[in-house]
Amino acid sequence: MQLLDKNSFRKRLSEPLPGISAQMKMMPRLDDTSRFDIKNKEKASPGGVLILIYPHEGELYLPLMLRPEYGGAHSGQVSFPGGRKEPGDKDLLNTALRESNEELGIPKDKVELLGELTELFIIASNFSVLPVIGYMDHRPDFIPDPREVVEIIETPISLLVKDDTIKERPFKVGDGFHIDAPYFDIYGHHVWGATAMMMSEFLTVFKDL
Repeated sequence: MQLLDKNSFRKRLSEPLPGISAQMKMMPRLDDTSRFDIKNKEKASPGGVLILIYPHEGELYLPLMLRPEYGGAHSGQVSFPGGRKEPGDKDLLNTALRESNEELGIPKDKVELLGELTELFIIASNFSVLPVIGYMDHRPDFIPDPREVVEIIETPISLLVKDDTIKERPFKVGDGFHIDAPYFDIYGHHVWGATAMMMSEFLTVFKDL
């Protein structure tokens, strides 16, 4: 069984992070890359997402979720569980844990927090998102919220690190506008944009272990 060295991971997350250099590997091909510039975060609503690592079937996994079609900026996209910081959240770590519990039923008190990645500004939804890394020593009993989750995509990390998992294609954004973007092909789901950029930094750190 593949095991996670939590202490090494926690130590690595406390050191300087690869940041934008890792995120840019999965950045959409834009003429204006300022849409992801963290300097713009003062304008943005703060949010947090949880990247949860857990053992399953002899490997390390993390959960992604397919969002429903709702007409918003991230309609029908694959993402990490997470969302906007609420007044009752002490900090963005609590936001990530609360949202993950609400969306996927992940128990907040069972998640061991290992650290954080680099904040990412997302102009499409005007969010400044903090990716939080957590660990559970067993697979969660997922309880997806049907209003927010169409499908839970349990993803082995071994799939994400394969070279042929990363591909590129045009994606429609806005009113009929298309951009070329790299994406992770996960069981036929296309994980691109901000989620792919956060995933890229996560994998860069993970490979350092």
